[in-house]
Amino acid sequence: MNIQEAQEEIINEFKNFDNWMDRDNELIKLGKELPPIDSKYKTEDNLIKACQVKTWFHSTFKDGKVFYDIDSSSTIIRGIIALLIKVLSGQKPADIKNADLYFIDKIGLREDFSPIRANSLWKLVNKIKSDVAKYEQ
Repeated sequence: MNIQEAQEEIINEFKNFDNWMDRDNELIKLGKELPPIDSKYKTEDNLIKACQVKTWFHSTFKDGKVFYDIDSSSTIIRGIIALLIKVLSGQKPADIKNADLYFIDKIGLREDFSPIRANSLWKLVNKIKSDVAKYEQ
């Protein structure tokens, strides 16, 4: 599945949620379902700096594609991580770097997030996009 197809799938899944509470409940559900990051990646070096909640980030490169192991101490942020992994993990570096993550606005995350959650979301997106530079050929 490519980035656009994954985003469209998420938009379709979230279109039935009429309010922020329903979206938050779905994010909590997704966060609880996200497998935890391997403990070997839960290090100080892998923490995303300046996030309000502890969020660990690790990526690997295999067969021309980037794969992510990301985790957070916040269940809702874990839900966002699950969405970002669905869209971006397993994609080519250039596709990740150039991705327009329009699903974030389409499912109402930007408008409903508190400043703390919004900060965590954008720190995570920026980390993902900047990290791919080390894999570009």
